Amino acid sequence: IVAEIEKKITEAFEVFDRESNKTVDAREIGCIVRSMGCFPDEAEVQELLAKIEVEEPGGFVHLEKFLPVMTKVLLDRRFRPITEDVLLHAFEALDENKCGYITKEDLVKHLTEE
Repeated sequence: IVAEIEKKITEAFEVFDRESNKTVDAREIGCIVRSMGCFPDEAEVQELLAKIEVEEPGGFVHLEKFLPVMTKVLLDRRFRPITEDVLLHAFEALDENKCGYITKEDLVKHLTEE
């Protein structure tokens, strides 16, 4: 099972490894973790980064440093998904017209302006 988890982590990491050199910008770690179904807040992402040896502040994260930390996160089932109630409440807050859907334009506006 550990080999499967490590494969999943490596695949997610490689999506963000634009140079194909087994490194990613440290600012991408939150996105990578969330792409694997874990939902840490920003403070928890910073805690993860503290456990990973980043070469310099704002630097790059190497896959070999990220892999053991993220494997433990997945094995321990940390950062569980947000509950349906919370997601529904967030959706309803964005659905200002109470029509049961959000237009692409409204979503873009909320994500970029508000």
